Amino acid sequence: MQEQQNSPDQKGRLVIVDDDHILADRLGKALERRGFEVTAINTVAEALEWIEDTHPDFALIDLRLTDGNGLDVVQKIKDTCPACRTVMMTAYGNIATAVSAVKAGAVDYLAKPTDADAVELVLLSDNKQRPPLPLRPMSAERVRWEHIQRIYEQCDRNVSETARRLSMHRRTLQRILGKYAPRENTGI
Repeated sequence: MQEQQNSPDQKGRLVIVDDDHILADRLGKALERRGFEVTAINTVAEALEWIEDTHPDFALIDLRLTDGNGLDVVQKIKDTCPACRTVMMTAYGNIATAVSAVKAGAVDYLAKPTDADAVELVLLSDNKQRPPLPLRPMSAERVRWEHIQRIYEQCDRNVSETARRLSMHRRTLQRILGKYAPRENTGI
């Protein structure tokens, strides 16, 4: 593979690691139009191998992939090419996984669904901008969901151990973990 110089309108190599083929394709095409050289990868195994051979400038990685956890990819990028700006993306967003992503080496965390504008802003930001304060605090349902997710992460994603610690039936916990975060009421 030959080394490619970035032209002024080229922003750099971006790898998107997501098992949602449609989302990865659409997001990839939109970011290519914005000047990124995009490679879409669908599995942890393929991503780990690709990163070893090709050092990206940017990475957008889904947390839950069919063959593993996106945090493994974040860690590999941090070890292999520390200058890469890595952003974690997930539909199962919570505080515990956001903290885990940042500790693994991600510079930011986006909730799905997201669009190319938000991705580009996060990838190219200088980390000096502070996010706006929320207009409303989290609902009680969301706080409960965040707590369950935090305990789940602390138990190394072991459902049985998490259920035991929460005094909850394992099947009930599995149903909760399989759902998206509760939607917040944004109406004024």
